[in-house]
Amino acid sequence: MLNLTPKLTMLAAACAFVPHLPAAAQAADAYPVRPVRVIIPFAAGGATDVPTRIMAAKLAERLGQQFVIDNRPGQGGALGAALAAKADPNGYTLVMAATPFVVSPHVYSNLTYDPLKDFTPITQFGSAPNVLVVHPSLGVKNTQDLIKLAAGQPGKLDWASSGTGGGQHLFGELFISMANVKVTHISYKGSGAATADLLGGQVKIGFPGIAIALPHHNAKRLLALGVTTAKRSAQMPDVPSIAEAVPGYDATFWLGMAAPKGTPKAVIDRLQKEIVALLKLPDVVTAFQRAGTDTAPSDPQAFERFIRQEYDKWGKVIRAVGIKGN
Repeated sequence: MLNLTPKLTMLAAACAFVPHLPAAAQAADAYPVRPVRVIIPFAAGGATDVPTRIMAAKLAERLGQQFVIDNRPGQGGALGAALAAKADPNGYTLVMAATPFVVSPHVYSNLTYDPLKDFTPITQFGSAPNVLVVHPSLGVKNTQDLIKLAAGQPGKLDWASSGTGGGQHLFGELFISMANVKVTHISYKGSGAATADLLGGQVKIGFPGIAIALPHHNAKRLLALGVTTAKRSAQMPDVPSIAEAVPGYDATFWLGMAAPKGTPKAVIDRLQKEIVALLKLPDVVTAFQRAGTDTAPSDPQAFERFIRQEYDKWGKVIRAVGIKGN
């Protein structure tokens, strides 16, 4: 009868040297094993929705599971963010965080979450300017002309935004404050209504997103005076930045991805790595640009610092203007 004891002893000894990964690392390596919900706290088809859908589709290709978009608009993005904050922190609920993510807490007093404490930033993935535009009938050719005209007619000119507390409103208020002029704000229910009245000349000044402004500027239906970002946009290289006329002005509409606080670090790192990789793909860069957005990857730490900076910046603007939500 054969004696197998020595062989079994050798096998056990060999197994003892096989490295054992921590459970969290094993889970992250397998992640995702089922569909992931991506909450977009805004309506479908807008400046936040399209780039996020592009990214989610690419993530699904790379990771082999669906990244299902769940649009939850309302209260300036606060309703969707609140839903995400209450989700299990397991990596299977993510939230698209954009500029309003740090605006809503200063506008609405009844929020059930804290954007700085209840989420873990993953990465910024998009950045886009809005554009200071005027109706051609206003007769100005550049930002300096507009400031001079407004200074000579305090409160007589008006400007349109897509709604109180939104990006267009805040970017406009920052410009008016820094340019030290008085212009009357007209709040609309959405970009579509504001753009329609801009095109019709009922209101003369606006701050739409670049995806809206670019075709109307090219067709000379509206005149673009400046982009809101500190530097010129590659999509409108002939249009100066507002900062060239108003030094220090900088207002960026950004997009990023976050998860409920407590989501395993290994999962956060896996998602950040995959998102950054796909943002370098030429077809993704082109698709983003067609949606009026530039790719803007970052690491979780840098994105967290950026969120805090934006939170403080827009808090000061909102308090100065006295914006309050309904």
